[in-house]
Amino acid sequence: MLYLVSTPIGNLGDITLRALEVLRAADYVASEDTRKTGLLLKHFDIKKPQIAFHEHNEEKARPRIIGLVQAGQSVAVVSNAGTPGIADPGYTLVRRAIDLDLPVTMVPGPSALVMALVLSGLPSHSFTFRGFPPRKSGKRRTFLEVDRDSPHTLVFYESPHRLRDFLADALAVYGDRPAAVANELTKMFESVRRGALSELIAQLEGTEPRGEYVVVIEGAVDQ
Repeated sequence: MLYLVSTPIGNLGDITLRALEVLRAADYVASEDTRKTGLLLKHFDIKKPQIAFHEHNEEKARPRIIGLVQAGQSVAVVSNAGTPGIADPGYTLVRRAIDLDLPVTMVPGPSALVMALVLSGLPSHSFTFRGFPPRKSGKRRTFLEVDRDSPHTLVFYESPHRLRDFLADALAVYGDRPAAVANELTKMFESVRRGALSELIAQLEGTEPRGEYVVVIEGAVDQ
């Protein structure tokens, strides 16, 4: 069986009983970062052989994982935090398992995008998750333009080094819409800033962003 196992995005208390059960029973754990996963496993006194499985070795690691499942072994796939396959490796592995009619399931759990969306205070009944935008401004604005007229709430992931530039480009493309910036979710210094894009840019002036961010922006509103 191939399991995709969601893991805490910060607070280890968020791990589910079923996630622990599957990790303890699995023959192998396929990890985006074996060091970080090793710390997680150690915390819960779980000892399992790990297989590195990340964006840089996905093509090479996927056949090995598929081969283990075909041989009757169970493999639990985890990302650094949150849900595998959501802005993390996992999609192509699941696609291959489905194509080969192999058993695959998921242990649901934490997801930063869902938490940030709910805490943003923006409409959550209909949203579009866009993941990480391009690094350079020109490509990023083109990327943002695709959803300029979309009525759905927009959710993005962004790194601390590009957060301000991303917000500036979003302001240029979307106008001064209501938005929220979430950081350190479930951790001691969890924060959710809310306001118009221009207000959020002003709030971040003089600060040193750290950790990954989730940015939630209101969709287009009919005038």
